[in-house]
Amino acid sequence: MNQEQANKTLSSIFKSFMLDEVPSYANKLYYSLGFLSATSLIVLIASGFVLVFNGPNWWLSTTMGTYTRSVHLWATQAFIFFILLHLLIVFLTSGYKASRKLTWVLGSLMFVAALFEAEFGYGLRGDFSSQWRALQASDLYNGSGLGAFINNINYAQIYGIHIIIIPLFILVILFLHYTLVKVRGLAKPFKQDVKFRVVKANHTVLFLRGIVLVVVIMILALFFKSPLVLPTTIKSIAQTDPALVAKTLIAEVNKTSDTATYSDNIDPYRFDTATVYVGVPFSEYVQSNGVTNTWELFKNQSAEQQAEQLSLASQYFDDNGVLAASSTSSIIATVSVLTKMAQSGLYEASLRAQTAGDDRTYVTRFIADTGILDTKAKELGMTTEQYGMLHEEKGSIPPGAWWLAPIGFLDQTILSNDPNQDRDGAEILGILIFLLIAFPYIPYLNRIPEKIGADRFIWKDKSIEIEK
Repeated sequence: MNQEQANKTLSSIFKSFMLDEVPSYANKLYYSLGFLSATSLIVLIASGFVLVFNGPNWWLSTTMGTYTRSVHLWATQAFIFFILLHLLIVFLTSGYKASRKLTWVLGSLMFVAALFEAEFGYGLRGDFSSQWRALQASDLYNGSGLGAFINNINYAQIYGIHIIIIPLFILVILFLHYTLVKVRGLAKPFKQDVKFRVVKANHTVLFLRGIVLVVVIMILALFFKSPLVLPTTIKSIAQTDPALVAKTLIAEVNKTSDTATYSDNIDPYRFDTATVYVGVPFSEYVQSNGVTNTWELFKNQSAEQQAEQLSLASQYFDDNGVLAASSTSSIIATVSVLTKMAQSGLYEASLRAQTAGDDRTYVTRFIADTGILDTKAKELGMTTEQYGMLHEEKGSIPPGAWWLAPIGFLDQTILSNDPNQDRDGAEILGILIFLLIAFPYIPYLNRIPEKIGADRFIWKDKSIEIEK
């Protein structure tokens, strides 16, 4: 095949894939939003592939890794922004009418999938924002019942969902969505008095807009890098405030910690906190060092004796008692040993070893039980009081998950005093998602755009007369 034949073949493939003739208004920017969404997705996939290939250490600690991570973040912002605008234009022009309802449904499903994909991505980045967001999202999933299937602080599970399952789902939906548009053409004005011409699609302008978007993403990533606040570790807490770790260990034993008392629609943390956080790591220490098993001595005491020892131990560390591995109190001795293990990093390693793969449930829940995450998130302006995850840290650029504003608004208004805030918030969010997807099929509600009357502005073609 010579060069001329190859060019003809490529041209033929291109023409069969792209829309050839469109209503005159379709060459406006309004009708490039779907294409810009797809362009952002391509940048996301490309940058995501590079990130996965090189791994977390690369994207967190190297200059090129930081830049690629920033490109991925800005592409995420663009992807969701243009999908949302695209849905808005279809909404305002009632582009879901007649035989195009399925097209709306597919687009809405893609939008919802993009929101989940973005949040899973934030939870994988490996910084403090990841820790906090993953923990908060877990509460939402657990409240909705999704926590029975999705453990948001199981890094390995979320990693697979983020890089394989949801991207494949989005690509399939995108293919079906565009196929429907290709077969049926772009939606025509539903009002008979709107005149328009059928013209050749301006592919040159369309691709120029896509190129401009890619360049803008690259420039933004260069000057406004993805923020990075180092994650909190058990080791860093133990070195800074050993008494806090000791008191948290005591709370795990007497079942007063947040994890031990966690309750929601489901209980995703069905493990004995005393065994996981004290029994297993202390047994490993005993086996390695051949010392007296003070944990077993404590367990062999009566319930009354245990309660008394725990109370005295809690008071001891409240009064800034020093770590005393040789204490006559078996629980103080046990907790002191584990806190020293935490200071060296061995304790967190022991917790990680108790789970399969890269499941960080035990580690993240223990850090959460110390209360350090809440304090740090509040200092950085990342709590519900600031409407959730609208930004990553105070004053940071790029913006955070501005699309979660409705959840933050609900938390601060009608759900502010709700003891079942996570559950009820998840249910409200679920209803809103259902209304979005089923919108074309809901009588009266699907006629709201006609009342708004913004369609004529979008359809307006200055080159021809529009009948009044």
